[in-house]
Amino acid sequence: MDENVVESAAKPEHKRRFYRRKGFLWPVGVVAGLVVAGLVAVNVSPWPGTMVIRKVFEMDANKTTTALDKHAPAGITLIANQQYRNGDPDAYLDVYFPEATADGAALPTLIWTHGGAWVSGSKSNYNGYYQLLANEGYAVVSLGYSVGPNQTYPTAVRQLNDAHAYVVANAERLHVDPGNIILAGDSAGSQLSSQLATAITSPDYASELGITPALKPEQLRGIVLNCGIFDMPRMLEGGGIIGWGIDQSLWAYTGDRNLGKSAALQQMSTLDRVTGDYPPAYISGGNGDPLTDTQSKPLAEKLAGLGVDVTTLFFPADYEPKLPHEYQFNIDNAGGQQALQQTIDFLKRTFAPA
Repeated sequence: MDENVVESAAKPEHKRRFYRRKGFLWPVGVVAGLVVAGLVAVNVSPWPGTMVIRKVFEMDANKTTTALDKHAPAGITLIANQQYRNGDPDAYLDVYFPEATADGAALPTLIWTHGGAWVSGSKSNYNGYYQLLANEGYAVVSLGYSVGPNQTYPTAVRQLNDAHAYVVANAERLHVDPGNIILAGDSAGSQLSSQLATAITSPDYASELGITPALKPEQLRGIVLNCGIFDMPRMLEGGGIIGWGIDQSLWAYTGDRNLGKSAALQQMSTLDRVTGDYPPAYISGGNGDPLTDTQSKPLAEKLAGLGVDVTTLFFPADYEPKLPHEYQFNIDNAGGQQALQQTIDFLKRTFAPA
């Protein structure tokens, strides 16, 4: 007999099987019912699966943010928690810039949208990285936005457009040069930044999204896309636990259970909508990240074919150690250090001269 199964003595004529766990007796029927209820909950609502995914992502983001703290330079000023959308509890941004910046000085500005599978993340994640970039003489804006399933698509796109408007409207106070802006993002934040850049440079796409871009094409000098997602239907091709996680995240974010027929998912796919007017782009991904071959490289090739100025950082397949998703934030290894330096080099040559 399984040592975890005991017989009930209460009614010997009706022998019932129980599971013993940590001092409790669980009837087999109850255990089976809990399992079935869990499976039903996961298939009825995105919330149970999202909570698991969010916890995993938050743990990883907190670990990476802590590792970056020791690299944060001294002498950086933070203007924190600026609400860019009245009445919206998720619509806050932070701004970093060198503390020696003269009053009223306008700095080339990098606007960063964080990742987190569209269901997690914070504008405070990776703040040490933003400080390193600000230390090069830039204003770095980190945007917060609503994640799924708390809010669904296209809420975040509209929030981010409003954030851009706020940054421009408050340029002097935030030390922003409104005519010298580069958008940036990581993972899901790359996807979102790529959407805004596409809308800014494609009136047809802006109309499809139902927004009037806050930034004009001449204000947008470039875009930085790390480990992003740009061909959304291709994300549905995976299986196993990773495929399940993608399915749950996209369900939570789009609100569509049938993702194969999701109009939102199609609209999120900027690979099919970028034009030759797209801004100069820096695109990177690690050799241990499956998104590099299926997402980042195809976008780089598409943009280059359209005549867009594209800078890439990809690594040979045999590069060791393997560089995983979001590798660029690990500047304790050579790959992350190289990505940081190449990002800085891209900013220096892409921002308009002072």
